[in-house]
Amino acid sequence: MNRILFETEELETDGTVTLSGDRAAHIRQVLRAEAGQTIRTGWINGRAGTSRLLEVSEARVRLLPDHTQETSAPWFDLLLAMPRPKVLKRLWSQLAALGVGRVVLLNAGKVEKCYFSSQWLDPAHYRPLLVEGLTQAGLTRLPEVLVRARFKPFVEDELDTLFPGTLRLLAHPGPRGELPQAAGGALRPLLAVGPEGGWTDYEMKMLAARGFRLFSLGERTLRTDTACIALISVLEYGMRMDP
Repeated sequence: MNRILFETEELETDGTVTLSGDRAAHIRQVLRAEAGQTIRTGWINGRAGTSRLLEVSEARVRLLPDHTQETSAPWFDLLLAMPRPKVLKRLWSQLAALGVGRVVLLNAGKVEKCYFSSQWLDPAHYRPLLVEGLTQAGLTRLPEVLVRARFKPFVEDELDTLFPGTLRLLAHPGPRGELPQAAGGALRPLLAVGPEGGWTDYEMKMLAARGFRLFSLGERTLRTDTACIALISVLEYGMRMDP
């Protein structure tokens, strides 16, 4: 945990936060912090800063937060064809750590329908993984997750409303092109990553008609989690380059 995060409802009337469980154990056993020291903390979906440790015991850890800093805002969004459940489980914390703002899990022609019954689409299961990713990266902004089980209605009726004015990139195996760059950094990227079997021709045509352009790492077909991490990393590098 590079930044321990609190829920706003954990704030007590005297301005302190009392922890037990994993976070308290991390403070005691990993950080080896003692009363009087400060550690990096933050509010989920709020500001960050530090907290002074008022009490550290086996029973509890009591802190006084001082959160005045804004953390890095999410810088990209993801349109992701629903992957296998075990892959999705692995992806949640990594996507949060990499700075995703909104994730739309979308049906596609090569997606198994049973994937949409996965427990990893339940906020009770994936939210702790998102928080884990935020704590790793020192961030506070929790990604928004949308699930859409019908491809065509989403693309035709919701895409433009949810993602206006974006740099739209369609990930698909093929010839490598130039690194994408937003003009002056003004356009937020929306990356569309298909199933491990790839987007169908129909899906690619529909997305291309709505402004998506090809963004490829080469001819190799990668697993969804590998592809996402690699694509996001290359994309961030390109976005930070001077035009």
